[in-house]
Amino acid sequence: DYKIKVWNYKTRRCQFTLTGHLDYVRTVYFHHEYPWILSCSDDQTIRIWNWQSRNCIAILTGHNHYVNSAQFHPKEDLIVSASLDQTVRVWDFSGLRKKNAAPGTVAYDESAHRASQQADIFGSTDAIVKYVLEGHDRSVNWATFHPTLPLIISAGDDRQVKLWRMNETKAWEVDTCRGHTNNVSSTLFHQRQELIISVAEDKCVRVWDMSKRTAVQTFRREHDRFWALAAHPELNLFAAGHDNGLIVFKLERERPAYAVHQSNLFYIKDKYLRVYDYANSQDTAVLSVRRTGSQFIQPRALSYNPAERAVLITSTVDGGTYELYNLPKDYSGEAREPASDGKRGTGNSAIFIARNRFAVLEKANQTITIRDLQNNSTKSFKTPSV
Repeated sequence: DYKIKVWNYKTRRCQFTLTGHLDYVRTVYFHHEYPWILSCSDDQTIRIWNWQSRNCIAILTGHNHYVNSAQFHPKEDLIVSASLDQTVRVWDFSGLRKKNAAPGTVAYDESAHRASQQADIFGSTDAIVKYVLEGHDRSVNWATFHPTLPLIISAGDDRQVKLWRMNETKAWEVDTCRGHTNNVSSTLFHQRQELIISVAEDKCVRVWDMSKRTAVQTFRREHDRFWALAAHPELNLFAAGHDNGLIVFKLERERPAYAVHQSNLFYIKDKYLRVYDYANSQDTAVLSVRRTGSQFIQPRALSYNPAERAVLITSTVDGGTYELYNLPKDYSGEAREPASDGKRGTGNSAIFIARNRFAVLEKANQTITIRDLQNNSTKSFKTPSV
């Protein structure tokens, strides 16, 4: 209905309505600090509204087709927008901030606003296009900033997710994530890990490694196309909206793989095997276990062998793998890189059963294999369905 409505979500009442757009409104966002709302529309404009005065304080023109999304930068005076004109645009609105916010406050200045309205008639300089990013060859549906790095991610009807980098003077395309088989609706950066998440009309949520630009996980819903994606500001939670509702999910296990022996707790955190000594409250990084999977696939289980000072670490990488490490004799100083002969194999679960034997369960062929510490198989038998 071309309107923006501001609601009190506790009383569920509409507080007021902002009118001015001449076509469908696509996205609306509050600014994290100023009393502003950002909207974009099929009327080819992006508008900034002051929700205290309830006035439109800027109209950003430049896109020459529907504007599908527009968002504020989390810290800087920048906006990123995506349009059916196949471009992503970055806008600088520092002039508007200086005009509308007194130093040190976020107060609304009526006289400055009147001046800005006059300036608008002659072509306003409050918000200017800083960069035009060209690379998609179909409509761009979504674009968003990285929470801390000078990066932008965009998604389009060309089934691609594109990563862009910017500095003070220019912006350029870094790489493309390919794999979706239909229009990509939305995308975002993981807040704490080097991951990109995207959703599409191919009924998939995809998770990408930001540095390699390769897919690390795909979640599929048979009957529903995905349209929207959001991250919780503090918690490790994401939501993906589809035709019939939404899914809330998280990408990392919060509980680490761990094992306890006497007064020592062995656990894995941030790619290190650490040991916490209850007796003296010391917490030491012992061994680097970076190879047990991507950033995002945390090890699931850990088994400790006190007789041989060895650990077995199981993760879901490649459908299930285990790795056998020998711990260094002393825990002082830097965490060691593991010996190059880190023994590994496939299996869904692995556990020590004797001083020099461990058992590995392979779910696919329903077998348990007994192995020695050289990782040689000594015995194997079928299990009942487990």
